[in-house]
Amino acid sequence: MDPSSVSKLLSPDGWALVNSLPPYDEKQAMALATRLRADGVDADLAAAALTQSRLRAKARAKLGDFADGMLFTPDGVEQATRLVVAALHARRYLAAGVTKVADLTSGIGADALAFAGVGLRVLATDVDEITAALATVNLRHFPEAEVRHADGLALDLAAEGVDGVYADPARRTRGGKRVFDPAAYAPPLDAVWALRSEVPALGIKVGPGIPHQGLPEDAETQWVSVDGDVVEAGLWFGPLAPDGPGRSALVLATSGGTTTSRLVRTDAGGADLVPEVGAVGGYLYEPDGAVIRAGLVAHAADELGGRLLDRTIAYVTTDQPAAPPAAGTAPVATGYRVLDVMPFNLKRLKAYLRERGVGRLTIKKRGTAVTPEQLRSQLAPKGDAEATLVLTRVAGAQHVLVVERLGG
Repeated sequence: MDPSSVSKLLSPDGWALVNSLPPYDEKQAMALATRLRADGVDADLAAAALTQSRLRAKARAKLGDFADGMLFTPDGVEQATRLVVAALHARRYLAAGVTKVADLTSGIGADALAFAGVGLRVLATDVDEITAALATVNLRHFPEAEVRHADGLALDLAAEGVDGVYADPARRTRGGKRVFDPAAYAPPLDAVWALRSEVPALGIKVGPGIPHQGLPEDAETQWVSVDGDVVEAGLWFGPLAPDGPGRSALVLATSGGTTTSRLVRTDAGGADLVPEVGAVGGYLYEPDGAVIRAGLVAHAADELGGRLLDRTIAYVTTDQPAAPPAAGTAPVATGYRVLDVMPFNLKRLKAYLRERGVGRLTIKKRGTAVTPEQLRSQLAPKGDAEATLVLTRVAGAQHVLVVERLGG
């Protein structure tokens, strides 16, 4: 988006137009653009308004109804923190006694919205002028939030009265390609976490694929999932990590406007459990992705009262069904009843499915080079029945587990 488009969108006519458009429908977008031009709407304004309509529709998955009053860039939508997670970030700062947060890489302002929403004063900065302008629009209802087009790392934090710092470094190139090396983040991760010597209450959002090796020993590194989707990892320092350093996984489940959660973390001092490994039992559990990314599968197995099928594979098995999660908490794993177990053999598996009239297959895998799409083609399932197959290693050998999900 260029400055001219932003100016047109923020004009009275432009703002009225973007807020009057019907819910975005890709199939109707071309016809709507034609109609707008026929009605005399400036072509550039029409294009910008339709782009915002499309981005708002995409952003609703993260920001809910708030998206309908905001402006976005494509990168801003991609990197914006989900509202349910941003609210948890804000509560960390509030619980730590922070009064003013510097959001050094505000983007379109999703986290800054959450900070301001709990009453924190916010200084939000972004190095991109257009993005900073859009963040200003998005934070317009919060007088306690200030947005600047500036390099957040150049701020005099003490002079600004900042007692909490947050950053979400960019992890994509301008071409949209993901960046996995923390040194190549913008700004580099090392430069951000060095700020904890100035402001101990420092939080940094990073990609969930960040390797464990090299993580700062004085941080709590927490991986977060929402409804099974691992959305981020966060590095929390000083008073923002009241339980001390280590690795943790926060599992969030949303339903009907209610959010439940479950926290799994290393023992004090970051100790890891030594997992038990054993034979397939009557039940199989697939730990949540945040638990897996945090390297806490053994902790999940301990909670479930189970053992691993293989020390290097994130499947837990039990002889009896695990106790359901306590009321108000999210499940740490998805459970399945094991119906059959067999060594992996294509001919035998094909015959097994044919005998049972299985035509609809769900194929899950871990610890095997088999490609589900290729296997499905080779099996050529036919029939009205359905089945779920789990391809994995058991006692070092490839096996197939036929399972059905617990609770339906």
